[in-house]
Amino acid sequence: MTEPTALNLPQVDPLPEATARYFEICQEKLGLVPNVLRAYAFDIAKLDAFTAMYNDLMLAPSGLTKLEREMIAVVVSSINRCWYCQVAHGAAVRAISGDPALGEAMVMNWRVAKITHRQKVMLAFVEKATKASAEITEDDRNALRAEGFTDRDIFDIAAVTGFFNMSNRVASAVGMEPNPEYHAQAR
Repeated sequence: MTEPTALNLPQVDPLPEATARYFEICQEKLGLVPNVLRAYAFDIAKLDAFTAMYNDLMLAPSGLTKLEREMIAVVVSSINRCWYCQVAHGAAVRAISGDPALGEAMVMNWRVAKITHRQKVMLAFVEKATKASAEITEDDRNALRAEGFTDRDIFDIAAVTGFFNMSNRVASAVGMEPNPEYHAQAR
């Protein structure tokens, strides 16, 4: 059995076969099992719900690139000061972009990052949705449309933003620690 990664909630032991296989796939593809998965493994139904939503938002077909979705995760996590997600998704930005400086800029201050105007407009929307979602107006959505984002893309931006706002709060509240391996990835 693996040590708990947050609070004192040890994972189900033994893990169900499907969960154990999913963890094996993570180990094979990522070189680690993300601590967020281990943290949720005290309750397989919660783990399954979390992974289903994550996989849909971050990996399913979308008008947003994988890099753009990771950028959203990092910007939300930076605003919320979520240690786990800044480290994990900062590493993902570095890996996907091939640019270590981009991952660092996204974590520290996305406005100084060398990104497209379209991405800056997207991330300004993400920031507003994170800090003051009730203040979003049609003008904000129209700014996205002017950059070529479809209404489906806007929904995806909002959904990824909402997911990471929730995930950040859970991770911070339960003391989730990032896997140490993330710190050295894609540098």
